[in-house]
Amino acid sequence: MLKNRSMILKLATMKQININIFHSLMRHKMIAPLCAFAFFGLTACNVDNGLDLQKPLASESLSINPVPANGQVRLFTTSANGVSLLKQDSASLLSGVNMAPTTIEVDPSQHKQTMEGFGYAITYSTAYNLLKMDKAERETFLKRTFSPTAGYGASYVRISIGCSDFSSTEYTLCDKPGLENFALQNDETHFVIPVLKEILAINPDLRIIASPWTCPRWMKVADIVTKTPHNKWTDGHLNPDYRATYAQYFVKFVQAMQQQGIHIYAVTPQNEPLNPGNCASTYMPWQEEAPFVKELTHAFKSTGLSTKIYVYDHNYDYANGQDDYPVKVYDALGSGYNGSELVVGAAFHDYGGNNSELSDVYEKAPGKELIFTESSIGTWNDGRNLSKRLVADMKNVVLGTVNKMCKAVLVWNLMLDSRMGPNLAGGCQTCFGAVDIDAANYKNITYNSHYYVISQIASVVKPGAVRLGVKRDIQNDKLIHAEFLNTDGTCAVVLLNTGDYDQLITLSDGNHHFQIKVPTNAVVSARWK
Repeated sequence: MLKNRSMILKLATMKQININIFHSLMRHKMIAPLCAFAFFGLTACNVDNGLDLQKPLASESLSINPVPANGQVRLFTTSANGVSLLKQDSASLLSGVNMAPTTIEVDPSQHKQTMEGFGYAITYSTAYNLLKMDKAERETFLKRTFSPTAGYGASYVRISIGCSDFSSTEYTLCDKPGLENFALQNDETHFVIPVLKEILAINPDLRIIASPWTCPRWMKVADIVTKTPHNKWTDGHLNPDYRATYAQYFVKFVQAMQQQGIHIYAVTPQNEPLNPGNCASTYMPWQEEAPFVKELTHAFKSTGLSTKIYVYDHNYDYANGQDDYPVKVYDALGSGYNGSELVVGAAFHDYGGNNSELSDVYEKAPGKELIFTESSIGTWNDGRNLSKRLVADMKNVVLGTVNKMCKAVLVWNLMLDSRMGPNLAGGCQTCFGAVDIDAANYKNITYNSHYYVISQIASVVKPGAVRLGVKRDIQNDKLIHAEFLNTDGTCAVVLLNTGDYDQLITLSDGNHHFQIKVPTNAVVSARWK
């Protein structure tokens, strides 16, 4: 009796699964009604039609993100309802041609951009909170976040040159006039640098991009015509007479970090150059950034530095007649200046405008790179509510930028505390981190959408991966996806289901295929070989 009851339950479950799949396919007109009888009967032809149910996925208790063995698929799933949170599963690759109408087939011959990594900002606040943790617990968290073999493999971080709005105070690295007074300060030496060293011990290939919020106040003027001194942290312009000096300030920073064993991979000339109202800021329209960049490339080149330079580093919508800011910088610079090869592209934030601007800039400057360097969550966008944020952030911050040629994606603070700090007056008082740690004990961690969306893609897409095109796609505007080929020969795909129904999708590389279920309002990442 028990055996028969078990069999009946099993058959009922299989029938319901197939009913759900059938309704999904019918809704998207992917199978004809004539096929319904054969579908419910689970009949199969001698050619794989892709409609037979693959062996159920095995949920595993594996170390995070192992490289899949030959013939295996590694999957990670996060759902907006919280049922799956970076849940790791495995599946087997099936050989042969697949004819399912729900198949996405990658095309290894269609190469798009080469990926450089995904990650977070390591601000003073992030470092402060991390260093308040128990050492072993911090090591576990950082390993889970940054290890390419035993973690989710975040591989890119952003730091400030001097203060940001998440520093202990307003400062630069040379507050007293004269570059002989340049020095790394307490925020760097006692907080950011120790944390960077711990991360580098976990992931030695970590890329670091650095940006200043303000130049030293003694270099500021109210305007570049009268050059009236502007001895304030907020607003003001870089005095044209100090462009060469400020370029050497960048050189000294890169060299000082090198002396600490930290390689600065790239810089931007100014964080949010069109935002004069931050707690520390310098207003730098394109007409002023272009000549400074020329001084910066000359300074880097003459001192043997190969640090990359990304211009702009601000929103999609520009401001004050500054449309196409990066393109205008490129045009103003020309091509014959010393160190021109160091100006590799532009960086963007998403606090204004739409990421369609990435496509516009790429079309106008296809020889230049694009990266995405900042997005925040907070009280204004229900930032701790995964059901509200996961799909939006995966769609707009990650896949929306990667599918528009961005080579890297970084979000703002990796870790803030439960009081949204520490932070500075005049900066963001309502921001959440990718994770938030309880300020009462520095043990309990709340994981927010930004941690999940970065981990979902970083877990399967590694630095050096090439984004691929597809030979076959499905007609389903509720499914957003991106495909990649990693340097170790593994393929990867990230799929986001924004619809109200689970989606059963077949992935193929032309020689092998496998089926995966993408739950409603969820993201699934896969890596196989």
